[in-house]
Parts: sequence; C-alpha cells; structure tokens
Amino acid sequence: MKELGLLTIGQTPRVDFVSEIKDILGKDVNIVQKGALDGLTSDDAQRFYPGEQDETLVTKMADGTTVKVADKYIIPRLQKKVDEFEEEGISVIYLACTGEFPSVTSRSMIVKPQRIMYNVVSAMAENLILGVMIPDKSQAAIIKRKWGGLAKDIKVVPAYPYGDINEITDASNELKCMDVGIVIMDCMGYSMAMKDIAASIISKPVINARSLTAKIIGDII
Repeated sequence: MKELGLLTIGQTPRVDFVSEIKDILGKDVNIVQKGALDGLTSDDAQRFYPGEQDETLVTKMADGTTVKVADKYIIPRLQKKVDEFEEEGISVIYLACTGEFPSVTSRSMIVKPQRIMYNVVSAMAENLILGVMIPDKSQAAIIKRKWGGLAKDIKVVPAYPYGDINEITDASNELKCMDVGIVIMDCMGYSMAMKDIAASIISKPVINARSLTAKIIGDII
C-alpha cells in the first residue's frame, strides 16, 4: 500500500480533512497523520497566540475547538514532525496548510499547497480581479502581499471555515458583488462542500486548496 505523510499545523486526527482527500487519493493510500500541536492541550496552545506583527494561522485541535497560532512558533514544530516522517521512511509529505513556510524542508518530497496555488493562479488571473477568502480578517494585509501582482486587483473577504456555514454564503455574496473573475479559498479548513456553495453563488472559478492539492498528490503517488 502507498503511504502519504499528512502534516497539519494543528492536531490529529483530522477526520474531516482526511475523509475528503481519501476520496480523491484512492483507497490504496495509507495516510499517516502528524500535527504540530499533537500532545498539547488548548491551554498549552495559547502560548503560541499571534501578536500584532505575527502571521496568524487558524487550525483545529483534536477535540474540535479552533485556535489561532503564530507561524514563528509552529515552524520548528513542523520541522520536527517532518524529520519524524523521514525517519519512518515516508517519501511524500503533504504540508496541509496554505502558509508559506519556506524554512520547512525535507530530504523527502514535501508538497506545499501555497506554491501550487500561487502558480495555478499566476497562470490565469493576470487580467482578472482575484477574490481571496480567508479565515480571519487579521490575515488580510499578509494575504494581499502574498497574492499581490498576480491579478489586476485583489479583494479579500474573511469567512471562518470552522463556524456557521452562513459565513461562507455571506462572503461569497460579497465577492460576487466585487465582480471577481476567480476566487481562492485560502485555507485548508474550507471543505469541498464550501467550495460548491461559493461557486454556485459567485458563478466564477473557485480554487479550493484542499481539493486542488489532493488531486496533484494523487498523481504524484
């Protein structure tokens, strides 16, 4: 059986995430999960809360609660888990977060969704208004920097992926009114059902980080 190392910035198991990508990857793939916050309590995770100058990441704990963490605290914990995957002989690692993480490296193949999404969008959004759906409004400035220069203009709208589904509906209606030509759901927390909601409202191409990267990994392995 083929093996894939799934690395999350929160805790495992991520049943919601794995159940969706499993359908894309196929039943003959064994998904080995590790999380940067594994072994910690929600109170422990509060130590990693982002400051004003930090890049905010939003993720889930094993009990279903969500937390905000700063990338600077998560990066060394991600690298430790990558090293563990290598020691276990895992040859393909899926870093399941849309953060950039340039310093997280591996001797194995490590798939970073942000790089995949960036190149896909750069191939088609040059003359369009790019809509970006993000989990938290505090991420807006960093997101504009991250996607800047790829499109004619960028519109960023927050919609929390772990809350009321109406947030997705409201954000989609807002993006539709902004006349966007293509939309990115810039978080692994956005499910494929959320993508379907957004696409039906906006009536333009919607790129979902979870499904896009899973399809590419399916080809790789």
